[in-house]
Amino acid sequence: MAKMSAINKNNMRIKLSQKYSKKRTNLKKIIMDKNISLEERFKAQQKLSKLPRNSAKVRVMNRCQITGRPHGVYRKLKISRIALRQLGLEGKIPGMVKSSW
Repeated sequence: MAKMSAINKNNMRIKLSQKYSKKRTNLKKIIMDKNISLEERFKAQQKLSKLPRNSAKVRVMNRCQITGRPHGVYRKLKISRIALRQLGLEGKIPGMVKSSW
């Protein structure tokens, strides 16, 4: 089990990224638009830098929903490889069988 502080920090980052996503995309469009004057683009860049760092989508980490493990997480399932194996062994995932040879 991961530390609760790490899990809570990641949950806070998810909330912030959802809150500021529209604002960030609008500012990025202004910055990338070459038809807008340089001064307006610079002001948009300053506004973007004033936003909280943790509001960036890049800073959100994929964590296991069961254990909070940060590595070895399947994106579709949002479960780590270890938790997936454990659920498979318990028979809680339909169609998944422990292999043996």
